[in-house]
Formats: sequence, C-alpha cells, structure tokens
Amino acid sequence: MQRRTFLNALGGAAALAATDGALAQSAWPTHTISLIVPFPPGGLADLVARPVAEALTRELGQTVIVENRPGAGGGIGMGIAAKAKPDGYTLLLALSSLTVIPEADALRARAPMFALADLRALARFTADPTVLVVRADAPWRNLQAFLDDARKRPGAINYGSSGNYGTMHVPMEILSQASGVKLAHIPYTGAGPAVVALLGGQIDAIASGPATVLQQIKSGRLRALAHWGNAPLAALPEVPSLKDAGLAAEYAQWSGLFVAASTPEPVAQRLRAAARAAALDPRVREVIVSAGSPVQYLDAPEFADYVRADARRMVDVVRRIGRLE
Repeated sequence: MQRRTFLNALGGAAALAATDGALAQSAWPTHTISLIVPFPPGGLADLVARPVAEALTRELGQTVIVENRPGAGGGIGMGIAAKAKPDGYTLLLALSSLTVIPEADALRARAPMFALADLRALARFTADPTVLVVRADAPWRNLQAFLDDARKRPGAINYGSSGNYGTMHVPMEILSQASGVKLAHIPYTGAGPAVVALLGGQIDAIASGPATVLQQIKSGRLRALAHWGNAPLAALPEVPSLKDAGLAAEYAQWSGLFVAASTPEPVAQRLRAAARAAALDPRVREVIVSAGSPVQYLDAPEFADYVRADARRMVDVVRRIGRLE
C-alpha cells in the first residue's frame, strides 16, 4: 500500500513536471532574442536581418536584436550560433557561405568551426545571382573587355571579397575556372568593407549580391558587367549573364534563418511560423525589394533540402579552389 501510494505520488509529480515543461515552452519567448549576422554591416546578410528582426519582434512579442559577429568569411558568427544553447534565443541569418565553410575547414585539416548538422533551417528569404561590378571609371566597359585584359595580364587585376571561401570569393573562382583567367584575390571581413575598398580604388572588382551594390550602380559610381544567373535580373535587366557569354558559371547568394539543431520542437515550430510571417510581411518585402533583392521564400523543409543540395554542389568548387590559409 505504501509502495502504491509512493508510485502514485511519483506519477503525479512527473505529470506536474511535464505540465510545467509544456507551460514553459508555450510561454516562450520570455526575454530578448539575438539574431547573429556573421558579417559587418553593409552587406546582404545585414540588409535582410534588420527588417526581419523587426518583423520577428512583432511576431514573437520579444525584442530581436541584430548582432554583427564577422570574421573568417562568416565562419566565426556561424560557429557561435551553431554552438549556442539550443533554447531558441540565438538565431543566425546566414548566407550561402554556410555550405562552403565546413568543406573548406576539412580541406585545411583544421577543427571545424561548425557542421551543417549543428543547425536547423527555418526559412530562406532571398536567392540572387551575384553581379560582377567595377568602378564606373574603370577601363572595362563590358565583360569581354574585362576578360581580355585579364588574359593579357595574368594576376594583375584584383578583386575583393568577404573572406576566403565566402559568397564573394567563390563566384569569382567559378568565373576564373570557367574563363581561364587568373585574378588576384584580396579578402576583407565582409561585403561592406569590400564595397568601400572598390569605391576607394583599393581593388578593381567584386562579385556581390545585387542588393549590396544596386544604389551605387544606379548613382553611376559602379558599373555591372555581368551576373552569375540563368535568367535576366529584375533589378538589372540590361546586365548580361556569364551564360550569355558562353561561360558555364552560375552561382546564387542566398540568405536564410537558422537555429541550433537540437532546439525543442515547439520552439523551433514557433520560430518557423514567425519566419514565414516575416517573409510575407509587406514591410519586410518593401525594404528587401527596394534594395534590389526580391524575396524568394522557402519554408523550412524545402529550405533544408535546398541547403543540402547546395552543399553537395560546393564540395567540388572548394576542392578546385584548393587549400587557403
């Protein structure tokens, strides 16, 4: 009898604990949420993160703060988010370099900053072909002139990027491999600093998402020579593709929201729903579209499949680039 009473009490305590746990999860979030952007201000990730954070704040009822944590082509911030406590209070706004960095770490035989399995995909917001951009006063009026000069002067023309194996480095390597030209790579800590360096004359070219450089192109300070897509760009319809020039060179710079993989399911689903609402929010869409990057939303399952496929494509690209320190 005493044993039965004890077991009944134990069962009641367990049920109460489960109820408390469910209540705790249903009450989530109870405090500020961090949205890590693994690049400095001024690039696509930051441009997307700001309006998305405001929308998530409205949806979740708690402030979502953007934290810029640049370095290692985005790897430092991505690693911080991947290793964060899996409670939903640390989010990541990543770019497509997410699928490249683990393979690059393996190539360099160093401890990985993170693994793709450490992160759970919640939503894709954008997916744009990068654009080859030079200053308006540069001698190259079109892609052919740029490539012809690069062939005559191997390594003399340089370009900036957001870091080794990043979203501005990889497409230029794809272009070099497809065209047979040799260009000099100068890595920066993010797209913003690379654009500043281009405008200041420290570098000759960059490959950038349209949103980062559209206003500078429209103002006449920069010139777009080509893009890495397979269809005309809505923001720059007059700019030809590398495919138009007969080059097998395609690359898309996407942006998306992630959380630690072991985040409790109710919390992850709450974040997934909030991310969907953010992607459909007219205020978010207006900011992103006005910058020249149309919203191309994918829900969590489709986005996860997209990320895995992108990672498989990037393995060969990284191996062709080779080991960089």
